[in-house]
Amino acid sequence: MRKTRLALVSLLAVVVAGLVADPVAAQASASAELINGLNGKLLYIAVPITILVEVILLYTVVKFRNNDDPSPTQENRRLEITWTIATAIILLFVGVASYGVLANENVATGPEIESTQGEPVVVHAEAYQWGWEMSYPESGNFSTGTEIVVPKDRPVQIQVTSRDVIHGFHVPKLALKTDAMPGQVNTIKTVPYEEGTYQGYCTEYCGVAHSQMYFTVEVVSQDEYQQWLDEQQSSE
Repeated sequence: MRKTRLALVSLLAVVVAGLVADPVAAQASASAELINGLNGKLLYIAVPITILVEVILLYTVVKFRNNDDPSPTQENRRLEITWTIATAIILLFVGVASYGVLANENVATGPEIESTQGEPVVVHAEAYQWGWEMSYPESGNFSTGTEIVVPKDRPVQIQVTSRDVIHGFHVPKLALKTDAMPGQVNTIKTVPYEEGTYQGYCTEYCGVAHSQMYFTVEVVSQDEYQQWLDEQQSSE
């Protein structure tokens, strides 16, 4: 019983550490920071549970490997209560941590998302067989083909739809992903943190040229973005 209590205390300590731990590595966007942070916290739970189960399994196999006449297991109420409470605590932690991320405006996906971080850059991403048409409806209503340009450290709102069949909008390093549905607009939002060019592609098989549906998201400084925006507007 002492070993059981020690294992429970160790597990609870890991849970508490996961609650207060912050991701160390710099993230490319607010969405990536939230999702990778959640993955890290869940890892604090999954690793010790996996190790504990495997240790118990190996111990049981070695100890009883020569037991040809096993006896029925006796009831142990303390042990059952212990693992029931431990499981409830773990599930509560996973639920609270997951809800805090999934309900965040930088992760949630829906028909309309209100920004609480200032005026966002709005990009309309329309998928079709087999390509993308990116446009800026609130900045001059110009199109940029398969290229999205957004400023660093400013809210970005991407309205994703399709003109024919179901497609998928995905930028892995920015942790952006949603379905592109015909007749429906799904909005995803984030704040880019790191300048650079990020690869995006379609994640829903949509025909023979599905593998060619690439696009790019270029994150630049605010000054570069304003200069690029002026050039696009003047060319219209």
